Amino acid sequence: MSAVLRRVWGSGTGRMGLLLVLFVVLAALLAPLIAPHDPNQIAVTNRFSAPTFTNPLGTDQLGRDIASRLVFGSRIALGVAVLSILLALVVGLMLGIAAAYLPPRLERVILIVFDIISSFPSLVLALAVVALLGPGLWKIVLIVSVTLIPHFGRVARAQTLALKNSPFLEAERVLGASPLRIVFVHIVPNIAGPLVVLASMDIPVVIAIEAGLSFLGVGVPPPSPSWGTLLNDGYAYLNQSAWMALFAGLALIIATLGFTLFGEALRDAVDPKLRSEP
Repeated sequence: MSAVLRRVWGSGTGRMGLLLVLFVVLAALLAPLIAPHDPNQIAVTNRFSAPTFTNPLGTDQLGRDIASRLVFGSRIALGVAVLSILLALVVGLMLGIAAAYLPPRLERVILIVFDIISSFPSLVLALAVVALLGPGLWKIVLIVSVTLIPHFGRVARAQTLALKNSPFLEAERVLGASPLRIVFVHIVPNIAGPLVVLASMDIPVVIAIEAGLSFLGVGVPPPSPSWGTLLNDGYAYLNQSAWMALFAGLALIIATLGFTLFGEALRDAVDPKLRSEP
């Protein structure tokens, strides 16, 4: 792992991505310590304030501190991304391995389900489900997880098919290893690398989906300080103050750019064929 991180750090884009990722992650972890104010504290007399020493990024239409809402919004963005991807990774991994070992007829059923889910754009599917079930944080996590399962499932299946007839696994079977031991002790650790890289590259996608749903008013319900909600408020009150839209958009750019650059550098560091070094 340390060697992979050294390769990521050795790349200019990887170094920039890693620094941006650390910035966002630390902001999320240390939000209660670094936020200047309570993100939901209303001060109507101080609404639409420009950046000041007390409010470093200004205030919104209710006088709430934008900096505090952005910092706590990073928790929502990363929380939804991590939970969604973790759930999709686990389910996709299990379904992918099962598809590689099941009879062809059952394997086709799983692949057809993957194709059906993938045929819908993630944001459109999320909008349809939210319209039926209503907004909510856990509903967004579940919806996004379902849309990502085929990504992990197909990769897990392909990696398992390439590995399941390997000589060392044949030796394990001859020695009497159970199927569960072969899967969890040998197959899962050997196919985890590509799945982790794929997960890191999906994080900015999930952040963008959550922000898009919140921007449209069907994501995380207020007064939770989602970046998409802040961006929507900034757009609605753009004539009164541009600070909300500016800083909310900047937060989204930093997070998505950082995880994208880091994911690409991690992919290059893990796969020797994709490394930029000669």
